[in-house]
Amino acid sequence: MRIETDATLPAWLEPLAELADTARPEQMAPLIWEPPSNARPAAVLVCFSEGPDGPELLLTERSNTLRSHAGQISFPGGATDPDDDGPVGTALREAQEEVGLDPATVTIFGTFPPRWLVPSNFAVTPVLGYWRDPHPLDRSTREVYRILQQPIERMIDPANRFTVLHPSGWRGPAFDIGTEVPLWGFTAGVISALFRLAGWEKPWDESVTRRHPEVL
Repeated sequence: MRIETDATLPAWLEPLAELADTARPEQMAPLIWEPPSNARPAAVLVCFSEGPDGPELLLTERSNTLRSHAGQISFPGGATDPDDDGPVGTALREAQEEVGLDPATVTIFGTFPPRWLVPSNFAVTPVLGYWRDPHPLDRSTREVYRILQQPIERMIDPANRFTVLHPSGWRGPAFDIGTEVPLWGFTAGVISALFRLAGWEKPWDESVTRRHPEVL
């Protein structure tokens, strides 16, 4: 769903804004699956901004002390609270709690169909945002170990892309972003699909595989 707004987006984001009008669940599959009816609602903020090295994407490295997805690279986000104003409210609230992002500085320009985060049974809606007025961020020490403002140019570099292979046979896209644990799983699947649908993806060798991070 595209969110109508009077704010002007940079030209490089227009492909994603247009996709929010027409995106279908199957366009994000098979790497990310549709949720079952009993999945719990959640949302993540896919937040773009202009950085010193060009367009950036806001990510977090989760604390190693968390009970689920510890140490993984992820978008700001989490489970929906009863008082949230839909997925957009959830995504903005969670980003404010996790990294101190002021919701008033973000233009929301669309959402994509919810996807199933299998291990925790969440139906996660990606909420697309443009951080038009960046300010210093302040991480939540309980949830977030590190804030990552990742240049998109580095992420689409074919040299930094590979396929994760799990002993079960599961395969999925992954990115080397300079952290000890690579970007993989749900977050990498969303990013990979968005890059492909927006026409930003550069050809990369999907046959280059690495073992699943949990068994490295």
